[in-house]
Parts: sequence; C-alpha cells; structure tokens
Amino acid sequence: MRVSQVGFVAMLALLAATAADAGTCVPVLPEAHTNNAVAATMVGGTNTLFSVVGLRGGKTWRDTSRKAYMYKAGDVTWTRLPDLPVPGGRLAATAEALSGKLYIFGGYSVAEDGGEVSEPENFAFDPETLSYIRIADMPTPVDDAVSFVYGARYIYIVSGWHNEGNVRDVQVYDTAEDRWFKAADYPGSPVFGHAGGIVGNRFVIADGVAVVGHDATGKRQFDTVNEGWMGIIDEDDPSTITYRRLPQLPGRGHYRMGGEGDVQGNRVLFVGGTPNAYNYNGIGYNGEPSKPQKHVFAWDFERDNWVAYADKPIATMDHRGLMQWNGDWITVGGLTEGQKVTDGVASVYGKVTTCR
Repeated sequence: MRVSQVGFVAMLALLAATAADAGTCVPVLPEAHTNNAVAATMVGGTNTLFSVVGLRGGKTWRDTSRKAYMYKAGDVTWTRLPDLPVPGGRLAATAEALSGKLYIFGGYSVAEDGGEVSEPENFAFDPETLSYIRIADMPTPVDDAVSFVYGARYIYIVSGWHNEGNVRDVQVYDTAEDRWFKAADYPGSPVFGHAGGIVGNRFVIADGVAVVGHDATGKRQFDTVNEGWMGIIDEDDPSTITYRRLPQLPGRGHYRMGGEGDVQGNRVLFVGGTPNAYNYNGIGYNGEPSKPQKHVFAWDFERDNWVAYADKPIATMDHRGLMQWNGDWITVGGLTEGQKVTDGVASVYGKVTTCR
C-alpha cells in the first residue's frame, strides 16, 4: 500500500501522539463492566492490567459476565482473554497478582429467579500461556470480600458474604502448597463490600455493609457501617493476627470503594464508593438510587491516623480493587453518576485518563 506524503506525515504525528500518551491514558474496556475483579502486575517486563468477570450494562441476572481482559502498557486496546471457565457469570469476585500469575477467588452467581450462590471455584491464570488452572476450593465460599497478598506467598480473604449472611472468617490461600488455612477471625462487624489493603505485615479494612436487623416481616435490613480495623500479621505465624480498632471517621460508612496498600506512601488508600447500600444494580436496598462519591482518604501508618485528600475528578462506585498506574491510582470499570456501567478509567490525581 502506498501512502502520500501528507498521509505519511499524519501517520507520524499519530504515532508520536500515541507514544507520548502511552501510559498516561488507558483504552476503554471492550465492553463496559462493573463489579469486575481487577489487578495490576508485570508481565514479561511490561506493566499490565487485568479485568475479570463482573456485570455488563444491562445490570440484570442475564448480564453477569465470565469475560476477562488484559491490557499491556503501550498497547492500543485491551486483549480479550479466554472466559473464566465456570458455567455462568460471576459478580463480586476478587483478584490478586503474584509471581507472574493472576489468582481469581470466589464471587457469586445469580439465577433467573434472583437466587444468589457464593461460588467455591478459584483459579490461577497464566498470562504467558493464556490458560486457567483450577486451584483448591475456598473452604467457606465468599463474595464481596477483601483480598491482599502477604509475604510473596499468601493471599488473604477477609470477611465477605457467604450465601445467607456475612462471615468473620479470614481465609488464607498458600500459593506454594495449593492449600487453605484459617487465620484469626476479623473482629469488626462481619461485612460485604468493604475495602482494604496491606503494607508490610499491617493491613487495614474499612467500612462495608452489614445486616443491621429485620423488618416486621422478618426480612433482613442492610446498611453501611463506619468502621476501620488494623490487623498485624505475626511474621513467624501467618495465621496469627493482632487487631486494633481505628478511630471512627466522620459521616457514614461506604460500600464498594476501591482500596489498596501503597508501599511507597506507607498507607492504605481508599477511593469512591457510596454511603447507600445496594445489591448489584445500583439501586439501594431502601429503594433510593445510590450515588457514587469522589472522596479519597487513607490510613497513614507514619502519622498513625486517617488522612483526607482532595477529591478525585470522577465520582465512581462498585469497585473490586484499586491499581497503581503511571504515578497515579486508578479504577477500571464500575458505576458512575446515574448508576451507569462504565468502560473507562477513573484516577485519583487525574494523571491517567481514558483513551477513546
């Protein structure tokens, strides 16, 4: 194919713009997803993002997803990966990257009649061979839990929802031995949709939704809780955790924030979420539409206190994690204003934008 001089100059300009923008913008997901499990890691020396399962734009039981995507820095689009090998879609799963693999845990399925089941299957995905391996089932299957990696070997799953109610279990997966063991129970209100992260051997969990009572017909009532807890993992025994309740933040607790440990900042960072508890379509249990938030705060280990920061540019909620990318912190997918399922990126500092 021949290219005119004008066309060649235009092509060079486009390539230059793409190179200059590489890393500062992330392409839209091939299909908008919310409640998607996310993780960031290095694959073959390249910064890489993953988005797995979740809920598509229709926000009904039919829209639960098995889809998985990978984005490598410098690519022009996300790569569609093989679907998660489960019979139906998954919501509220959690994902962690460790030693070149992506681990996917839990989540729940939704039946046509609205029935929800916390699923036990867990998988390790190899981004080099593009293949899944089923790993040991979670002893107590949970969804909407918090996960984090400790000691470059262990993946902790804290609290979450199990079929009929929240649990206090802290379940630990040993990636070296493909086995599970229990650590000291979470002492806070058992919750789902909470957020958290770890730095060193100290982790922080914040907020979430608890069962707060029953109405006159016996139907369970749900609401956000305003709680923060620190756990310190014993360096000689990963099943031993010492807990400390943290000072209460002002205002209402939040649900489905993005959270992650920031090693460089010596803090656990929290963004977005909503104070109005809902199931999966963004409409609260109270019948009111849930509104996403722009807030950004952290537990600062050096100051030994909470720190509030300037709001992020875009209000979002319904997240399953927070990722570091190009000197910023980002969420991929989620719900924006009007409970809209998004295909884009929302950052904390505004350094990373969505490529469209």
